[in-house]
Amino acid sequence: MKRTTGSLLAAGLVAVAMQAHAADDSITIAHVAGFTGPLEAYTQQLQHGLELGFEYATDGSNEVLGKKINLVTKDTQLKAPRARALLAEAYTQDDATIAIGDVSSGVALAMLPVAQQYEKILMPEGVADSITGANYNRYIVRIGRNSSQDAISNAAAIAGDGVCISTLAQDYAFGRDGVAAYAKAAKARGATILKEVYLPAETTDFTAAAQRLFDSLKGADGCEEKYIFTIWAGKGNPMGRIKDLQPERFDIKLTTGGNILPALVAYKQFPGMEGATYYYYGSPDNKVNDWLVEQHEKRFDGPPDFFTAQGMAQAMAIVAAIKKAGSTDTEDLIEAFEDLDFDSPKGEMHIRAADHQTLQPMYHFRIKVEDGVDWAVPELVETIPADGMDIPVDNG
Repeated sequence: MKRTTGSLLAAGLVAVAMQAHAADDSITIAHVAGFTGPLEAYTQQLQHGLELGFEYATDGSNEVLGKKINLVTKDTQLKAPRARALLAEAYTQDDATIAIGDVSSGVALAMLPVAQQYEKILMPEGVADSITGANYNRYIVRIGRNSSQDAISNAAAIAGDGVCISTLAQDYAFGRDGVAAYAKAAKARGATILKEVYLPAETTDFTAAAQRLFDSLKGADGCEEKYIFTIWAGKGNPMGRIKDLQPERFDIKLTTGGNILPALVAYKQFPGMEGATYYYYGSPDNKVNDWLVEQHEKRFDGPPDFFTAQGMAQAMAIVAAIKKAGSTDTEDLIEAFEDLDFDSPKGEMHIRAADHQTLQPMYHFRIKVEDGVDWAVPELVETIPADGMDIPVDNG
């Protein structure tokens, strides 16, 4: 049967109406992140955490305000131009209410202006201070920790009078922001920073860098304790190589922050090492974390990891904000996120209105090697409460 122009137009209008109705019945959240590349393990953990978090926060319905949550994913491949294009696509073609990502601080920084351009909320997963600092805009809401939280908690673990520290980090925003915050926090506790060494993120040979660090510390005067502090993400094992070169010859100890479980395997070389971490599944004691651990072990044959908890917290914050706002309008959500208190696997968190940075506890650990456990256990020394860390506001 031949169809008339009028009937075709009518059919098209019906299709558009059906699409609009479907959009009205769902809330799209876009996870725009590096699902492939050197940080893909982090992104996959975040994705699992998001899925579990939406489930928990909605009592299994995956609905809020009577609308289904539609979680879509887009792979940035950790490429900044691709990330910007995919974020714009999420806001325009997918009509995403909120976008999340990237876990790479460098890529996340490149995405911030896109959120401002489209006047839509972006929840970056990277930790560089500049994300909620110098490069902040009002559409940015960060649930994960920032470099200052990492730094201040790690400084609290070992810094003090008579402590001398040299640092090793990757030469991009994550490493440089992290060392800057760490040095400031360590100095405030009486420690002395002797040398900062930065290397390309893809570095695999750490011999020369280790020697430079040794040279900075071994002859230093007035040092009762000497440490090398490392900040390193993704592939490469600088601490292992430094350990091979026997820093103990010069009474030098190693210290670093927490990491994902596969990376903690290498920490078995460092029993007794102290530092601080964002999350280890055995550290928090609350019902949300109990549920997360139980469900993750059932579904993924192992405990939740470092970034799984962050992903779950992100989802729980989103649901809490939408409920508080009573809508998905961007301006209503920004107002809802500001000074929002919400539950998470780490306990209650608070989003600071001044820079949309989430304040949260951190965990001082001491490395313990246990029989039958594949990774080193960051045994809890103490929980560092959010109000025990003076996290600066630096967004101008």
